[in-house]
Amino acid sequence: MPPFPQDSSFLSSRMAPLTPQQFVSKPSDSVRGRLSSTPSTERPNIQAFSSLTPMWAGIAGSLLANKAGFELAISIHDSVYNTDFNSAILPYDAAQSDKQTEVIESHIISTLRKFSSEHLCKFLGAGVTLSLLREAPNLCTRLWLELDIVPIVFNIKPYHTDSATRTNIKHRISSAASSFAPSGAETPTVYVDHSVLAQTAGMLTAGNVQQKLPIPRTIDEQADSAARKALMYYGPGNNPRLSIGPRNQVTVDAAGKIHLLDDLDTYRNTVGEGTWNAVVQLADELREKKVKIGFFSSTPQGGGMRHALIRFLTLLDVDAAWYIPNPSPSVFRTTKNNHNILQGVAAPTLRLTQEQKDGFDAWILKNGLRWTAEGGPLAPGGVDVAFIDDPQMPGLIPLIRKVRPKVPIVYRSHIEIRSDLVHKEGSPQEEVWKYLWNNIQHADLFISHPVNKFVPSDVPIEKLCLLGAATDWLDGLNKKLDPWDSQYYMGEFRSLCAKEKMSELAWPVRDYVIQIARFDPAKGIPNVIDSYAKFREHLRTKANIDGNKAPQLLLCGHGAVDDPDASIIYDQVYKLIHSDAYQHLASDIIVMRLPPSDQLLNALMDNSKIALQLSTREGFEVKVSEALHAGKPVIASRTGGIPLQIQHGKSVAGHLYDLYTDQKLYETMSDFASKNVSDEVGTVGNAAAWLYLAVMYSRGEKIRPHGQWLNDLLRKETGQPYKEGEPRLPRGGLDVHG
Repeated sequence: MPPFPQDSSFLSSRMAPLTPQQFVSKPSDSVRGRLSSTPSTERPNIQAFSSLTPMWAGIAGSLLANKAGFELAISIHDSVYNTDFNSAILPYDAAQSDKQTEVIESHIISTLRKFSSEHLCKFLGAGVTLSLLREAPNLCTRLWLELDIVPIVFNIKPYHTDSATRTNIKHRISSAASSFAPSGAETPTVYVDHSVLAQTAGMLTAGNVQQKLPIPRTIDEQADSAARKALMYYGPGNNPRLSIGPRNQVTVDAAGKIHLLDDLDTYRNTVGEGTWNAVVQLADELREKKVKIGFFSSTPQGGGMRHALIRFLTLLDVDAAWYIPNPSPSVFRTTKNNHNILQGVAAPTLRLTQEQKDGFDAWILKNGLRWTAEGGPLAPGGVDVAFIDDPQMPGLIPLIRKVRPKVPIVYRSHIEIRSDLVHKEGSPQEEVWKYLWNNIQHADLFISHPVNKFVPSDVPIEKLCLLGAATDWLDGLNKKLDPWDSQYYMGEFRSLCAKEKMSELAWPVRDYVIQIARFDPAKGIPNVIDSYAKFREHLRTKANIDGNKAPQLLLCGHGAVDDPDASIIYDQVYKLIHSDAYQHLASDIIVMRLPPSDQLLNALMDNSKIALQLSTREGFEVKVSEALHAGKPVIASRTGGIPLQIQHGKSVAGHLYDLYTDQKLYETMSDFASKNVSDEVGTVGNAAAWLYLAVMYSRGEKIRPHGQWLNDLLRKETGQPYKEGEPRLPRGGLDVHG
């Protein structure tokens, strides 16, 4: 096959630029009228739409042959058909690259925003061509942060190629240009004979340079191809599909095709100078030494997951990967029981049986052998440090010790362990803890949440260090949503309620109080309902606020792969709401299990009035920090790590009535909450802790933290002391050993 031509023969073979075209579809005024709503004259006059249509886009761009302009095309898809198309030629000046980049990006952003507004739609994803990204390197970041569009980058070539991986395609003639190749191979270019070009009457010109040339693909074809490819990455509920690669590696962001954040400065702006300098210093050393980091946890979904961390470390060019075992429903039932037993919320009769232990051990061994086999992440030549997450995975530790005796192993515990019960002879807690500790004790380090009596006394103090949970300020759960995007997710929530025949959330006509948490026996949901009932009584008797003028209550949360309790607890909550004590408020209490959409939870939190977190047993519960970051006053129980994240009398006012009836107090609490969240609970601050451990172990040092905070150790090691007034989680009064 002749090589792809690099000279002017290819440029001259391209079709002429498209004449700039505007979108031609016209929105319906009658539909807009039916969908629009104005809440009330008693509240701010906010226009809202009850439903926005989900859409996708393909965006392509390339420099014209004469380099006098930049051609852009946007193709609109409704998931089945191409519904509209737009193209433009922008002036191009290579000498002013920064200005040129801004012009291209702003044109695309404004075009998509205008189309959304006029057509009452919400763009969920966009295919972006690699050639366009090279000219507009921050386009994907802006699409994600400004328009809440998931950008997926494809190398859409400006000439046609032939599929080399579909062996069932008919009417194929085996040749050098169309022979079958292994899956994932580079697709061959489709060439056309010069003699055929001579008969096209000027439609395609090739000159007389060579006998075969590629068939060009116009910019609108490239844009449409990008849109169709992007749609392939979406699954049920219009959410991007989870991607799992060989050896069960979680290939975050579709193995890098999804580009949420390409600009490190975006992360830099979320933290203070000390945190950022520490991260850069540690990452530089790991890159130079080519240190490989491996994270091992039980599931790729639910709380405490590694998506944001791996995304950030990848952007830093740190070699880090995340692995999960094959899921086993029977094992997850066992691990959830263990979780509840350790927290003291399980029935006293629930025990860990020998049969369950055997099944658990066999499951982890089977998965571990895949990782220790030749070429696996735990085989010789694999990761240089292994981080093991939570009570589901400690069985992996002895296996690593056997295969790779010198590899540092760090175990992280994020759940509350009832230290007062694990040492009670014959208790279910003692039984579970002994089983887990038999494996955990072989780890080099034990990381715990910074919570009183969270760590059994078996754990040697010299191996113990403290690290809170973290969330990501730039992902779908916490980033600032534009009101247009927010109303889309609120409309989706209304549709979900209607589908399940749940009471309607009357926002924005009425305020609502929210608790976002899994349906778990430790989340204190009965306490939330009882507190809400008393709050409504206070409003009625003290402020004469009742009926549809009073705020509603929303209880909602995602499920998790390894959490089979959720349906049981959900049914119990529903029955409680309709009991005699709360029946009169049942229509104002909305209880929903939500699909896995981070932006849906984001919108629900952002539009709420007050957040609750009334857990009875808890780990660190990062939802508190997420609510504070959103500027929501939080009323929380003094359980687990929750008190570390709130400051009594500032971000917590004491009770719902004061916050709801005293606007000045509410504004003071809201402002304080949004400005006093520690770097430690964000992705960057959390990543610094893992980078620090990897650096220290790569130097061959034995870490003996003696119960210190990891963030304190890393700031000292990197020469970045805390500055006066820098927000930190409270350090005093902690005694984690039980």
